[in-house]
Amino acid sequence: MMRRLIASGAIISAIMAMPAYAQAQMTMETPMVTETPVAGPMPYPGGMPPVMDQSIISHFLLEQNEGRFDGRGTDYRWEGRGWIGTDYDKFMFKTEGVRTRKGTIEDSQQTFLYSRAISTYFDLQGGVRVDVDSRTSRSWGAFGFQGLAPQFFDVEAMAYVSDRGHLALRAAASYDLQLGQRLVLQPQVEMNLYSKDDPGRLTGSGLSNIEAGFRLRYEITRKFAPYIGVHYEGRFGRTATFVRNDGDNPHAVGFVFGLRSWF
Repeated sequence: MMRRLIASGAIISAIMAMPAYAQAQMTMETPMVTETPVAGPMPYPGGMPPVMDQSIISHFLLEQNEGRFDGRGTDYRWEGRGWIGTDYDKFMFKTEGVRTRKGTIEDSQQTFLYSRAISTYFDLQGGVRVDVDSRTSRSWGAFGFQGLAPQFFDVEAMAYVSDRGHLALRAAASYDLQLGQRLVLQPQVEMNLYSKDDPGRLTGSGLSNIEAGFRLRYEITRKFAPYIGVHYEGRFGRTATFVRNDGDNPHAVGFVFGLRSWF
């Protein structure tokens, strides 16, 4: 009996020792595997990532490049703006004017500005504006702001002082209403006010003129979009008197057709 108990104990001890023996054998026979560390991001010089908003970039937009037909003939109108600089500091150029059916250039304004971002959506601007066309030339100091108002209205307000001490104020707003993947309706309005009469420029004191219109464009690409629309221009007060004396109608409604492009 005693021999049987001793034999049974020996068998049980051998069974219990088998896992430990197998683990020891695996440890001795299996070579050690060293994990290769995963390469992480390279450290930035000085420990700081590069600032991407300091890149020099440029842009030019020809917003209006159109013929205007009002039943008596067709005028050509252009309006564009371009800039070069960073997200915060830019040098900006704006140009606009009209070549009339008589072959004269009118309402031509060339503006050179320094533009500084003061918030995510607005820039403060200052510089000079030069009116050079078929009428008396004028030079102006310019100061104002431009940007995107709530609901993404593109707005601009500029104040001017001329080389003859005249003051002027311009306010403009537009909005791009997306009607489809490529179809965009753009309403626009602009008004100009002057502190004094300037017969050489056919502008009178007070509210001088209001321009408003709707343009429907088809974006063949984002950079290339033909459009059609309707345009209204009204001259008021002394400005209307100057325009009548010059043989023109102070109020005009017409159709427009043109091409909007940018690069």
